[in-house]
Amino acid sequence: MHKLFVFSLFLFLGSFTIAQNASLTGFIVDSEDDEPLIGASVKVIGQNIGSVTDLNGKFKIINLSEGEYSVSISYVGYIDKELKINIKRGINSVNTIRLKTSNLDLKELEVIADIVKERVTPVAATTISAKYIQENLGNQEFPEILRNTPSVYVTKEGGGFGDSRINVRGFEQNNIAVMVNGVPVNDMESGWVYWSNWSGLADVTNKMQIQRGLGASKLAIPAVGGTINILTNAAEFKKGGNVSSSIGNDGYTKYVASLSSGLSEKGFAATMQLTYNKGNGYIQGTDFKAYSYFLSSTYNINKKHRVSATIIGAPQVHNRRTIHNFYDSVSLATFRCPENDSLDEISKGIKFNPGWGMLNGEVFSWRKNFYHKPKAFINHYWNFSEYTKLKTAAYFSLGNGGGTSARGRGLQNDNIEGFSGYDSFQGFGVGIHDSSGQVMFDSIIAYNNGEYVAAFGGYNEQADTVRDYPGGNSLLGDGWIRSASMNRHIWYGIISTFEHNFNENLSFVAGVDARYYVGQHYRKVENLLGNNTYLSSKDLNNPENFIDYETGSSFGSFSENSHLSNNTIQYHNDGIVKWLGGFTQIEYSSEKFSVFSSLSLSNQGFKRVDHFNYLDDDTLQTTNWQIFNGGTLKAGLNYNLSKNSRLFVNAGYFSKQPIFNTIFLRYRNIINETAKNQTVEAYEIGYSFFKGDFDLDINAYYTEWANRQFTRNMFLDNQDVLYVFDNISQTHQGVEMEFNLKLSKKYSLTGMVSIGDWIYTSNFNATGTVLDLYGNPTEDVQDSVLILYGNGLKVGDAAQHTYSLTFKYKPVRGLSINATYYVADQLYAPYNIFEDQFYQEGGQVTKLPIYGIARLGVFYRKKIDDKTVSLRLNINNLLNTLYIAELNTNSLNSDGELYTPDQVEFYTKNKGYYGFGRTWNFGIKLSF
Repeated sequence: MHKLFVFSLFLFLGSFTIAQNASLTGFIVDSEDDEPLIGASVKVIGQNIGSVTDLNGKFKIINLSEGEYSVSISYVGYIDKELKINIKRGINSVNTIRLKTSNLDLKELEVIADIVKERVTPVAATTISAKYIQENLGNQEFPEILRNTPSVYVTKEGGGFGDSRINVRGFEQNNIAVMVNGVPVNDMESGWVYWSNWSGLADVTNKMQIQRGLGASKLAIPAVGGTINILTNAAEFKKGGNVSSSIGNDGYTKYVASLSSGLSEKGFAATMQLTYNKGNGYIQGTDFKAYSYFLSSTYNINKKHRVSATIIGAPQVHNRRTIHNFYDSVSLATFRCPENDSLDEISKGIKFNPGWGMLNGEVFSWRKNFYHKPKAFINHYWNFSEYTKLKTAAYFSLGNGGGTSARGRGLQNDNIEGFSGYDSFQGFGVGIHDSSGQVMFDSIIAYNNGEYVAAFGGYNEQADTVRDYPGGNSLLGDGWIRSASMNRHIWYGIISTFEHNFNENLSFVAGVDARYYVGQHYRKVENLLGNNTYLSSKDLNNPENFIDYETGSSFGSFSENSHLSNNTIQYHNDGIVKWLGGFTQIEYSSEKFSVFSSLSLSNQGFKRVDHFNYLDDDTLQTTNWQIFNGGTLKAGLNYNLSKNSRLFVNAGYFSKQPIFNTIFLRYRNIINETAKNQTVEAYEIGYSFFKGDFDLDINAYYTEWANRQFTRNMFLDNQDVLYVFDNISQTHQGVEMEFNLKLSKKYSLTGMVSIGDWIYTSNFNATGTVLDLYGNPTEDVQDSVLILYGNGLKVGDAAQHTYSLTFKYKPVRGLSINATYYVADQLYAPYNIFEDQFYQEGGQVTKLPIYGIARLGVFYRKKIDDKTVSLRLNINNLLNTLYIAELNTNSLNSDGELYTPDQVEFYTKNKGYYGFGRTWNFGIKLSF
């Protein structure tokens, strides 16, 4: 009996052991950067069994029986996830589990910023993750991270730090809306975006999304070509931080440090980051230095109310090669002429910069940019109920800084082939160059002091004082100074969004958008270059202003107030812009389809105050408000053909208010009575297929842009005539495609193709008004109509065809190697209103040669205890390809035909820039 009992017990225990001989294992990581989540909890629901992840994010649950289980995964600061898992005998491994952050600030910001849900919202969009930016940006400019997305063209212009520009679907930056945390950052007067002012933004970006076309934003923003939405990091709910350092070509150095407090028991969290960046610049004499700071905090007041605050800024100073200006450029042959080796003797190389030299043994440049533009955001989230919410973002920005340039005149003896040295206050060509092409600044100071300078041909007989020269006729005051064109601004606004869900399918959104901006613009004496004084004679209120002191230009100090202490030359005016808008959207969504319709209306006012060209007691010194109404109407449909594919269509109409300088002409208080809104009509259709291992997005677009205006001054019959060109229109259409193919766990391919056809569809007609000696309009009107023949011309400044292919290889865990090849074709020079050929039929624009550039990136991440070390190497233009990135002219031969790239004259007669050669960057980062 006793033996029978023991035998039965043995059988029972054996069967129990056999039944529980299964285990479950896997890895849990952050969905954004694949960082292992240490200490994440994994529990089998309904049983007292579980595990936590180790330093590698790995978990293992043992002693499981065969069958189906529900498993819950949780981690502080992340959204819980529940999985159904069928357990079989032996070791059961699950795919890597990725948890999404539960940071409510980021989720609410996505609503304010109108971040679209990919393959759900019916617009063409590409999202760039923080992980992708960290691995691939390196020492490139921030906009360059978008180069491999459809219909995007990015160049570095003259090559200075932060001087890059971006085009989307053929539209320039002032027609692309840039949003940071849902707040517009395009300049309120010009619509431009200056990327050097946001040099630290890439380091704190959580997500970047480009929406091509009118996009999904409910605001009436200038999104003709597209919208770039940038979401910065919110206060991290995880305690920790990181430090990083990187080096690169031409003395590039960067240091970054960040720290996060983690979420306290009282609901408070804060994150801060500091960055320091410096280098000599790829282009000669374009040294730069930049700092950036970022601070974000959040506080949960209670279940219904939460507030967050963010401040970001990037004081910087950098030398430039030139501005994007026809007159400031040098010929291509000055840099390089690949069609004639004999010209190598005069070619200075693609890094050449004719605007710099040495002063007292240190680098000095005619062109220097300096600016500091901090911006602060305060967000309030109010949850009335589960179905009704109010999200409000208030923001404030200060800005101060400017850009320097040469001012003055004197003898000229330049010896740079292909570069016409001239006495001009407009460009960096001012001054005498040595045989290497550097400006001899020490000699300029000697000349300004009245010393004999052989290279200049003698003495400066009018030393000590440089003088303004109205009309260029004065014989007094030879010499040069460096002046600075200053821009100060105060900008504040509020965006408030009310959201109500009637049910799980139908939602309604409405809100207001209010902004107010004051910009102060003036020019000052920044460096006297050895002169004692500068005589400013352009201010009607102070026509003999002898300025005997200079104010520097470092990082845009807010205490700098030259405009209040009479250090103002050439101009001093204020631009004031106010904006009040409202928007609404209704959306219905179901498993099969979603449809939305949105309407926005805006009232924009412009006012100008001119302190130089009008007497202080003159009522004309301040204009009345010039009011323009605008708005958008958009609708879209997304239809899910299956669980793996969808079809979408959208259409929109945009009435866009004119920019500041279209309303006020000739930089005076001259009102353009014919100023009117531009109109944009856009249509789009697209298809998406997504099935994990293969994703495909393809779409076609058509955009009509009409009622544009611009002005030009011409001297006809000894009269100064102002022409206003009206009714300029253009059509942009094309096809875009991007795909992602996972060949295996180790290999993947991503690529894009964009084929565009962008042309002007009208001639530009203008009537002229005769101006008096002071530049003010008279009653006289030119009888003849001036015609600029643009109909049928290709839109320039951006490649209409682009292609990209990236191969990614992951040989071992944590290591990835990617190689990218990018091709730009159908790139044209812009038409130029100062070229006579466009004032007669048959004008042509120059087509640039097709080019392709390769890029290589290596990234490695290793977990060491509770810390993570990552290494990164990026090589841009791997093959050191010589290519022309942009051209500013359309030179003709004697027969009226364009020069072609196989002719030497193409390089000696045209002006533009080559792209950068090979550059590299290596970085290391420690996260804790």
